[in-house]
Amino acid sequence: MARAHVLTAAVLFGTTGTAQALGPDLEPLAVGTARIVVGAALLGAVALLAGRATLGHGDRRLVLLSGGFVAVYQAGFFAAVADTGVAVGTVVALGSAPAFTGVFGRVFAGERLGRHWFAATGLACGGVALLTLGGASAGQVSAPGVALALLAGAGYAGYAVAGQRLLDQGGTPEAVMAAVFGTGAIILLPTLALTPSAGLLTTGGVTLAVYLGAVTTALAYILFARGLQQIGASETATLTLAEPVTAMALGFLVLGERPGVLAAAGAGLVLSGLALLAVRPEPRSRPRPRLAENPA
Repeated sequence: MARAHVLTAAVLFGTTGTAQALGPDLEPLAVGTARIVVGAALLGAVALLAGRATLGHGDRRLVLLSGGFVAVYQAGFFAAVADTGVAVGTVVALGSAPAFTGVFGRVFAGERLGRHWFAATGLACGGVALLTLGGASAGQVSAPGVALALLAGAGYAGYAVAGQRLLDQGGTPEAVMAAVFGTGAIILLPTLALTPSAGLLTTGGVTLAVYLGAVTTALAYILFARGLQQIGASETATLTLAEPVTAMALGFLVLGERPGVLAAAGAGLVLSGLALLAVRPEPRSRPRPRLAENPA
C-alpha cells in the first residue's frame, strides 16, 4: 500500500502541466498562485486536524526563505510549461532539481557529493543541452522556457534544503509543509493584482484552481507522506520517477506535443540522470529526519 501511495502521488504531480494546458487561458503566474493558495489552506487544515501543528524551535527565517523558494518554483514551473510545453518544461524542472539540491546541500548544509551525484548531474545537464539545441532550432522548444524550468528546479531544491533544516530543528512534517506553503501563498498573493486574473473567477478557472490545489498539492502530498513513512528514501525516489514520465506521456498523447528527435533524446538523458541519482547507495551516516510522516 505504501508503494501505491507514492506512485499515485507521483502520477498526480505529473498531471499538473496538462491540467493547466487543458484549462482556460490564464496567466501562468495566476495559475501558480491559485494552486498554492488552495493547497496551503488545505495543508494547514490537515496540520491542525492531525494535532501536529508545531515548528518546534525552528528558525522562522527559514520558513520565509523556504516559502520564497516555493513561490519561485510555482511561478517558474507554470511559466515554463506555458512557454515550452508540458513534456519539456516538466522534465527540465524535475531533472535539474536533484542537481540544484546537491549544490545547495553542499554549500549550505555541508553534505558530501558522491560519484553518483556527479554522474547523474552530467547526464541531466547534457540532456538539458540537447533539449535546448535540438528543439529551439526547430521552433519546438523555447530556450527561455527551458531557463524558466531551470529556475523552477532551483526553487524546488531551495525549498527542499530549507525545509529539511526546519525538520532537523524539531518541526513536524505537517506543520513545516503548512507553514512553508502558506508563506509561499502570502508572497504570491499580491501578484494577482499585477496580472490578469479575472479568469480565475470563471467556472473553468475555479475548477482548475481547486484541482491543482486539492489534488496535485494537498492530496498528493498526503499520499506521498504516507508512503514515505513506510518505505526507504531510495525506493521512494525511484517511484516518483512516474511524475516526469506521466507528464511526458500526457504531453505526447493528450496534447500532441512532439519535441523532435534530439529533444526527446535530451529528455531521455535527463530521466536517466534522475534515475541514476534515485538508486544511489544510501549513506551510512546518521539517518536524517524524513521529509514527511503520516499526516492523518
